[in-house]
Amino acid sequence: MEPEKNILDMLIVGGGPAGYTAALYGARAGLSVLLLEKLAPGGQMGTTDMVDNYPGFPKGVNGFDLAMQMKECAERFGAKTALEEVSALELTGEVKLAHTPKHIYQARTVVLAMGSHPRELGLEREGDLRGRGVSYCATCDGMFYRGKTVAIVGGGNTAVSDGLYLSRLCDKIYLIHRRDKLRAPLPQQKALEQAGNVEFLWNSEVTALLSGDRLSGLRVRNKKTGEVQELACDGVFIAVGQVPDAQLAVGQVACSEDGYVLAGEDTRTNLPGVFAAGDLRKKPLRQIVTAASDGAVAAAMAQEYLDGR
Repeated sequence: MEPEKNILDMLIVGGGPAGYTAALYGARAGLSVLLLEKLAPGGQMGTTDMVDNYPGFPKGVNGFDLAMQMKECAERFGAKTALEEVSALELTGEVKLAHTPKHIYQARTVVLAMGSHPRELGLEREGDLRGRGVSYCATCDGMFYRGKTVAIVGGGNTAVSDGLYLSRLCDKIYLIHRRDKLRAPLPQQKALEQAGNVEFLWNSEVTALLSGDRLSGLRVRNKKTGEVQELACDGVFIAVGQVPDAQLAVGQVACSEDGYVLAGEDTRTNLPGVFAAGDLRKKPLRQIVTAASDGAVAAAMAQEYLDGR
C-alpha cells in the first residue's frame, strides 16, 4: 500500500479529551488536522455515565455527550476524524507515518493521545458493575458515595490518596491490601491511619463482587489464615494501577519503567515533532481537565515546531 500523497500538519492518535482538545487548538490555528480513533470518541470519558467535576457543567454531564461535544468543537474548525485503528506508527523520520487497515497517513507532527486504562482485578461481573458500584477513580466518583460505606483495593500512592479523599466524604472505608503494609509515603499513611473512619484489612484479597443490579458487597479472603468474610458496602474503588496504552510508541519514544511516555509539561517527547498528551504521559494527576490541558499545550508546541521548520 502506497502512502497517502497529502502530508498532514498534525496527526492525532486517540479520541479522548486530550486528542480532541489538541484537534480543536490545532485546527483553530489553521493546521490540517486528522484524528484517528479506533472505537468511538471519548476514551474512558465516553464510558462514564456522569462526569461531575468538569468545569462549566454545574449539573454534571454524561461522558459520551461531553465527548461528542468536544468532537463537534474540533470539527467546527476543520479537524477531521477517521474511525480507524492504528496498527503501527513510524515516528523517527521528519515525516511520520501511521498505518491502519485502510490507509497509510503521513504527517509532520504526531500527538500521542491513546490514554490508559485501569488495571482490573479480573473478577466476575467487574466490567458489568462499572458505574454501578465499581469505580477506578475516587476523584471522579467519590461524591456519589457521600455518607456511604465503600472499600478501596490497593496499597500504593493512589490507594492511600483515594482513602484520604474519600475519608472526608464517606461514613466508613475498608482498605483492602494484599500485603501487611502500605507503599505510600509515611506522612500520607499516618494521615490515613488518623482519619478515624478507615479500617485496614491486611494480607487480604477480594475474591468476589456481591451484587444484584448494583454492587452490594465484597467477599474477602485473608491470604495468611484463609478466613473468608463478606463486607457490605455501597461501592469499591479499585486502585491497583493503570496500564498506559502506549504500545504503538514503545521502542521509539522514551518511556518510564511502568510504560508511560516521558514528556514534560510542554508535552514534547524525545523525538522532534512527536508530542504526548493525556493519560499515557507520565504525570501526577490524570483527569479529564488535565488531559484537555495537555491537548492544548501539545497543539501549541506542534505549531511552534512547524513554524520553526
